[in-house]
Amino acid sequence: MREDAIRRMAEHVIEGLKKRNMEGFYCATGEEAANLVMEMIEPGSKVTWGGSNSLKQLGISEKIKAGDYEVIEYPPQEKEKAGSPIYKEVVGADYFLMGTNAITVNGELINVDGASNRVACLVHGPKHVIVIAGLNKLVKTVEDGYNRIQTQICPIIADGTNRKTPCGVAGFCADCHSPECMCCNIVVTRHSRYTGRIKVILVGEHVGI
Repeated sequence: MREDAIRRMAEHVIEGLKKRNMEGFYCATGEEAANLVMEMIEPGSKVTWGGSNSLKQLGISEKIKAGDYEVIEYPPQEKEKAGSPIYKEVVGADYFLMGTNAITVNGELINVDGASNRVACLVHGPKHVIVIAGLNKLVKTVEDGYNRIQTQICPIIADGTNRKTPCGVAGFCADCHSPECMCCNIVVTRHSRYTGRIKVILVGEHVGI
């Protein structure tokens, strides 16, 4: 019964994504999702990704590095300054892979970013964007997505990276303007201008933070 309920939930989200000019797919397990990602990417393509616990958890970045692809890696230190030549390569990639911080039942993607390279590539640049979204990221509204980011995501990331932000110290968001702020931009993707550019793979397991 639980599997049927999760599938129905995913089907509803996929319908919402379709109305927003994005393609949705459902995989019951993380392993199925990782395999689907590899099927979607054409051999010889330029591939890159944004920081994502989901990709790490599913081993996708390692699969790509071992495959027939031109991998563009974006070292963390390059994100500390504007105008990085590597970023110029990233936005010209064939495929950009990422997780999402939240997704609404109606198919809206909500993402927060510090350096903002991840949300920038989601919005425009790479030819194809593949988003991995465990259904643990599912929320009812965009506002619920904001709340999820502030209470469940940023405090955990800040703690893990030793950032001295209010969320890292106190465990909750204080809408700060700290030099180490991780929430410089929050982007809601409510519609994709380019048909089929954004593909969202929903996973019926807990994936990522």
